[in-house]
Amino acid sequence: MLRRRLRQPFVYRGLVAGEKVKPLRHEFLVRFGAALFIASLAAPGFAQGADYRIGFVNGERLFREAAPAKRAQQKIEKEFATRDAEIQKLSKQVRDMQALLEKDGVTMAEPERRSKERDLANMSRDLQRMQREFREDLNLRKNEELTAVQERANKVIQQIAIDEKFDLIIQEPVIYASPRIDIT
Repeated sequence: MLRRRLRQPFVYRGLVAGEKVKPLRHEFLVRFGAALFIASLAAPGFAQGADYRIGFVNGERLFREAAPAKRAQQKIEKEFATRDAEIQKLSKQVRDMQALLEKDGVTMAEPERRSKERDLANMSRDLQRMQREFREDLNLRKNEELTAVQERANKVIQQIAIDEKFDLIIQEPVIYASPRIDIT
């Protein structure tokens, strides 16, 4: 019997020996979920008579509605308003020059048309560079401000948890959270 088993190809998780084994995250999650389920069945024996306070914080809503987050957003908008106006102005100039070339390009002298096309290409390149730098700088500032808001929010959440004697505060991702435990 042992010899017969050794002659059969080795099978691992439904794969024949020699095949590439792929990481099975799904299998891990299923096993982890099963372990949590079993632990939850055993937990009532340990937790009888104990009351736990659990809270939930909606991070998306926090960053959308919190006063510090709104102030940070307004600060960023004010800080980048002049650069945005410059980009809008240059963008309008590019559109106007392109419309001029499309409209009058056929009737222009060859050297004048080439000069205008070269100017348009240079302006377009400058516009793209300015837009790219603007996006990079804006994203950097947003990340800086959001990090500061998040650090402050975490301190406030921890203080609320201590003051109101919460045992656990959960932040996203959560499949479901009752509005009753939402402390956002």
